[in-house]
Order: sequence, then structure tokens, then C-alpha cells
Amino acid sequence: MKKKVIIGISAVALVVLLVIIFGTSKKQTAAPQKVRVARGQFEVLVTVTGELQSKNKEDIMAPAELRQGRSFRFSDIKIQDLIPEGTVVDSGDYVATLDRSALSNRLKEIEDDLEKSQQQYLKTELDTTLQLRNLRDELINLNFDLEEKRIVVEQSKFEPPATQRQAQINLDKAERSLQQAQHNYKLKKEQAVASMREVSINLSRQVRERQDMLDVLSKFVIKAPKSGMVIYHREWSGQKRKVGSSVSPWDLIVATLPDLSVMDSKTYVNEIDVSKLKVGQEVRIGVDAFPEKSYTGVVTEVANIGEQLPNTDAKVFEVTIRVNEYDPILRPSMTTSNQILTQRFDDVLYLPLEAIHPNDSLSYVYSTHGRKHIVITGPQNENFIIIEKGLNEGDEVYLNIPDGAEKFTIVGEELIPEIRERAKEKKRLEEEAKKPKEKPIAKMHGMRKRPE
Repeated sequence: MKKKVIIGISAVALVVLLVIIFGTSKKQTAAPQKVRVARGQFEVLVTVTGELQSKNKEDIMAPAELRQGRSFRFSDIKIQDLIPEGTVVDSGDYVATLDRSALSNRLKEIEDDLEKSQQQYLKTELDTTLQLRNLRDELINLNFDLEEKRIVVEQSKFEPPATQRQAQINLDKAERSLQQAQHNYKLKKEQAVASMREVSINLSRQVRERQDMLDVLSKFVIKAPKSGMVIYHREWSGQKRKVGSSVSPWDLIVATLPDLSVMDSKTYVNEIDVSKLKVGQEVRIGVDAFPEKSYTGVVTEVANIGEQLPNTDAKVFEVTIRVNEYDPILRPSMTTSNQILTQRFDDVLYLPLEAIHPNDSLSYVYSTHGRKHIVITGPQNENFIIIEKGLNEGDEVYLNIPDGAEKFTIVGEELIPEIRERAKEKKRLEEEAKKPKEKPIAKMHGMRKRPE
């Protein structure tokens, strides 16, 4: 019996405890949150993430001959070795090595062609020498023959006329043969000179190609043009150039030596916020690596044309922010948080965004006095919105729609015409912005007026 009484008392106590807990919890959750209209300075910020980069830099380049050389232009050359990013180097220090395999194969082909050209040059030289020597021997023999024919003509003076005539004909033939041989020798000599010039030019070209190739290969060991900190070059795809990356004739940069005295934060802003930005706006800058540090900056450039970053669907606009302060701890590629100040109001009323409840074209707030206020709102930031008309400083309103809100008295109906007028004006401006700008029609000189 005693045991049953204890169990009964325990059950009753448990029920009472649950009622107290859940009843209290229900009252606490049901209690609406309130906030007062505040007055003070109000800032409209666009917060974006950026990346530090130097304003000025010195590029560490692969040999420029890879772009200019006609005999050894390649689509890409791989980076075989590259010192760690962040290494501080002096002028002339080693930075990287390019893969020589592609050019080495081409060099072997050039050397093979050069050897063939040398043999061709030697063969042409021997052939022309032999040919011209034979022609000179022929000229000597023709001279001897001509001399013999002249002697025969002189001795035929006492011979019959027919014999004299035959001797003279033979002399004329000998003279003509000599002249033809001399002319032929001249042409053959010019031909031999042209042939030697051709093979000589070809040989010189291949000797020059070989030397150019050797000079380029000697530059495949890349050295720093000046002292500084080596930072890997970022390709158009956003990836950093590293060992195994390819250097193309259109982008010969292997790495960079940034000037750390002037730093920029490069960021991208979505197309919704870009209309708020302009050159000269103030920026508050934080660096993720040093959260205790803070810097100031200014917007120096806002892109006019949007772009689509890799692996994203939204269009963004590139924005460049100059960091005002110099700090030796800042390094390229560090992530920054940028708060761009687009507007500042020194003395305005404002409320949290949660307190504003839009309905159609009107905005309402619910006061603790049982009134539903129509308000005219102004610019807003991430958390608050300006109240231009409809409330006073210190008025207390609910953050959420309170229970029994349908019984609240509506006040501020006199603001409705102004709200509608503002809405019409906004719509008109938007439509004008969408219209293409009409170009003035130039008057043509001498144009006649069309008859009506």
C-alpha cells in the first residue's frame, strides 16, 4: 500500500513538472520580440571577398625566341623544375628549368639537315670545278685548232682557189666554234656561281638555325631579372603555373616578381550590386591570414563588361581596390574581405529588416501600441533599412507579426499617394534605362526635301 502511494505521488509530481516546463517554454516562445526605432549614422556596404595582388610586377619570362623563331615554334613547352613560391631571389639567381626534349629533337633534325647540306655543298663545289676545268681545257684545244687553221690558210695561197676556199671555211668554223665555246663557258660559269650561291645560302641558313637553337636551349635555365619574391603566375583559367604546366608562345610568363609596396585587392561583384559601385569609394579591408589587422582602400576600377568565371553560372564584374597602407606582411594571393562603402547617411532613422513587412507596394510595421504603421523606406544594408516617413525615434515595434495583428489600427494612409508616385517614377526610370539610345540623324549634304 505504501509503495502504491509513493508511485502515485511521484506520477503527480512528474505531471506537474511537465506542465510547468512546457507551459513556461510556450510562454517564452510566444513572447514577441521588440525593437525601438534608432537614429544615427547609417552605412550601405557591399561586402565581397578578394585576393591580393601587386600593382606593379616584373615578369620572369621564357625565351622570347619561342614566339619569334620560325624554325622552332612550338605550341607549348613544359616547366621541368621551378623553385618554391615565396622564395626571395637576387638578380641572376636560378628560378626554373624548361623541358628541352621537344627542342632537342628539333635540334637533331636540324643537325642532320645541316650535314646533308654540307655534303651537297661539297658535291656541288666539286661538280662545278670539274665541269669548268673541262670547259677551259676545251677552250685551249679550240685555240690550238684555230691556230692550225690559220696556218693552213696561209700555206694555201699557192694552192688552187678551191683549196684556198676550203681552208678559209675551216678557219671560219674554228673561229665560230671558239666563240661558241667561250660564250658557253661564260654561261656555265654563271650557272656554277648561282648553284654555289644557292647551296651556300641553304648551308648558312641551317648553320644559323642550329646556332639559334643552341642559344635558345641555353636560355631554358630561367634566371631572375632582378631581386624580389617569386610568385607563381596565374593562368587565364585561374590555376597557378607550376611544375608540369605548359608555357605557350602566347603566354611566356613562368613566374612574377611583384612590387609589394603597392597592393591591390582583385575581386568580383555580382551584377545586382555592381550598379552601386563607382571609382573613388572607400573600402574597409581585412586579411583572412591576419584577422587582427585592418586596412583601408579605395575603388580604382570597375569593369564595364561582365564575365563568367569557371564553374559558375552567374555573371560577375571585376573590381580593383587599392590598399592605402603598406605592410610587409601582405603577400600576393592572400584572401581579403572587402567592405565597399557605397552610401553614408549621418542622421537617419532605421530599423532591422525583420521589422518591415511588405504587402503589395506598401510596407508596414507593427507598433506595441496596437497600430499598423504604413512607412516609407529608403536605402538598406545587410541588416537594417532607413525609415524616411511613418515613424519617430524611439517608437517601439515588433520584429515579427504579432498575434491578433488583423485587429491593429492602420495609420499613415496619407503616405499612400506619395508611395504610389515614387513607384511610378521608379518604373518610368527603369523603362527609360531599358530603351536603346536613339542616335541623331545626320543631315546629308544636298538632300532634297521629300514632297508631302
